Formats: sequence, structure tokens, C-alpha cells
Amino acid sequence: MTTQETTQESPLTLAVLVGSVRQPRMGRMIADWFVDHAGRHDGLRTDLVDLAEVPLPLADTPPGGNPASPIAGRLGAADAFVVVTPEYNHSFPAALKNAIDWHHREWVAKPVGFVSYGAGSGGIRAVEQLRLVFAELHATTTRSGVVLTAPWERLDRQGRLVADGPLQRAADATLGELTWWGEALRAARRRRPYGQ
Repeated sequence: MTTQETTQESPLTLAVLVGSVRQPRMGRMIADWFVDHAGRHDGLRTDLVDLAEVPLPLADTPPGGNPASPIAGRLGAADAFVVVTPEYNHSFPAALKNAIDWHHREWVAKPVGFVSYGAGSGGIRAVEQLRLVFAELHATTTRSGVVLTAPWERLDRQGRLVADGPLQRAADATLGELTWWGEALRAARRRRPYGQ
């Protein structure tokens, strides 16, 4: 069976995580835009996971993940991830780190892309730190990503993100890499479980 046939029979599941739980916040609007944009790509099925809607306490996070997580099944079913994150004090939000630490096997041998946002830096310092975190979890991160500087200046009157050509091209590049890695790693996991 070819990769193209596999993709047509079984779309890749892309979990999009909203990493900020602050109110007010930009993360959900940006994630909604990205999910809508990803929906125009063949062979992808998206699952929006908003951490503001997921009760994950700071306790009860044993090494190796916690099977009591209410989103473990959704993350485990994903073939690839996009993390939508702001930059807080040159890093990423505590709620996002907590959600990452609540899980382990769900990330293993899967690709992770990033949509970051912030003031001057567009969140790139948060992403650079997240790359280190996901490497420890045996996930691979994409080179391409979406970087939004001052996204609050890109909103229409309904509060929706207005994406220009460069932003759409960045999203397409990220989705292209995630699709390639998602297909390749899914096929590899089927042939042989990672680490065996």
C-alpha cells in the first residue's frame, strides 16, 4: 500500500493545542484560524484541544504520564501536533508545560509544529525552549512554524484573525512538514513500535 493510498484511506489526525489559559487571550482565536486553514488541506483531520477547558491539576503527574488525564485518548489518537503558544517572560505558559508533563507516550515518535505569538519576538523564544522539551519526549519538531508578531493588530471587527499571504504560506509550510513527518512516522510505528 502506498503512502498516498494510506492517506486517502485514513487521514492524519492533527491535534491543535491552545497553550494559554489566561483571560483575555489571543490563543483561541489564533488556533481557530489555524484549524480552519488546516481544514482546507486534504488528508488532515483536526482536533482542537483548548487547555483552558481541560482540568489538569499541578499534582498527580507521575513520571511516564498519568492515565487519568481527560485528554490522553485524544492526544494518543493524534498522528501530529501543533502547539499554539504565547511567550511569557521569554518562555512558554506553565499550563502548557503541565499538560506536556501529564503525558508521555502520547508524544513519542510523532511530529510537533508550532504557532507562536507575542509582541516583538512573536513567541520564538518560547518555541526554542519547547523544542528541547519535546526532544526529551522523543518527538520530532518541524523546522517551519508560524510566528505572529502583535496578532491583536490583525483582528477584524468580529475578533477573527486576518491572515495575509506570508502568514498563510507559513501555515502551509508547517502543515506540509507535519504531513510528511506524520505519514512517515505513522508508517514506522506500524512496522515497529518506537524503541524496540
